[in-house]
Amino acid sequence: MEQVQDLMTQFGFAWPKFFAQIFLFVTMYAVLNKLAFAPVIKMLEERRRKIEEGQVNAEKIRKQLAETELRYQEILRKANDEAQHLLAEAHKSAEANSQRQAQAAIKQAADIVQNAQLTIIQERNKMIAEVKHEMLSLVVDTTAKVTGKVLTPEDQKRLSDSTLKELAV
Repeated sequence: MEQVQDLMTQFGFAWPKFFAQIFLFVTMYAVLNKLAFAPVIKMLEERRRKIEEGQVNAEKIRKQLAETELRYQEILRKANDEAQHLLAEAHKSAEANSQRQAQAAIKQAADIVQNAQLTIIQERNKMIAEVKHEMLSLVVDTTAKVTGKVLTPEDQKRLSDSTLKELAV
């Protein structure tokens, strides 16, 4: 025991100083925890939440795009079925009626198919453009929120171009 006290004296250990250092450490920790650690942890939690929101929004957009593609396929299938049905009716009509009436019905069916396909293509392109626009808006908003700064028009254009390239793949 005496050796321990000699060693403590040799290194300048004193109980009052030791307790003062413990008190200062605990006080500094409490102050830092309240003024520094808590705001930093809150900021990191907010960023994590915003990133999760961005991921949820991106997943929603992917689902909407998949649903749009399914609707496009269904419309195309219906249009093709209708066209086949109209063509079949035109052939029956051609057999029953004169050659001139048959030609008119076939032309009408082809026009309907062509118009239906044009309408489908226009609707699909419109839906894809809307989804891309929404995706770009979400990417720009999410990036602005995550980075915590206002994006310049040049930053927005560069981000939009990059996102469009990713969507095109």
